[in-house]
Amino acid sequence: MSETGYRKPDLDLVGAEHVARYRETGGEVGYEWNGAHILLLTTTGRKTGQPRTSALIFGRDGDDYLVVASMGGAPKHPSWYLNLRADPRAEIQVKAERIAVTARTATEAER
Repeated sequence: MSETGYRKPDLDLVGAEHVARYRETGGEVGYEWNGAHILLLTTTGRKTGQPRTSALIFGRDGDDYLVVASMGGAPKHPSWYLNLRADPRAEIQVKAERIAVTARTATEAER
C-alpha cells in the first residue's frame, strides 16, 4: 500500500559519488537531491590536515548558510563538525560557486 504523494528516495547519489558528480557538473547533478538543496562543505581534517568534503542539506538565513550537525539523530557529532570545531575556516560550494566561510555553532537563542 502506498501513500499518495510518496516518492521513494533516490539513494543512487551518496557519499563520495555525490561529491564527485556535484563537482564535475558545477552542481547541475547533486544540488537538488530528494527534494532538498545540497552544498559541498570542505573542512580541514583535524587529525590528517587533509581537505575533507561532505555533501550536506542546507538552509539560508539572510546571507548565512545553515547546516545541521545531527548525523541523523546519532548520539555523536559528524566528523565534519568536529573538523570545524578544530578549525572553523572552510569552503562551501553552492552549485558552481565556491565561497570561503568561517563556521560557528549557533547560539542557544538561534537554535
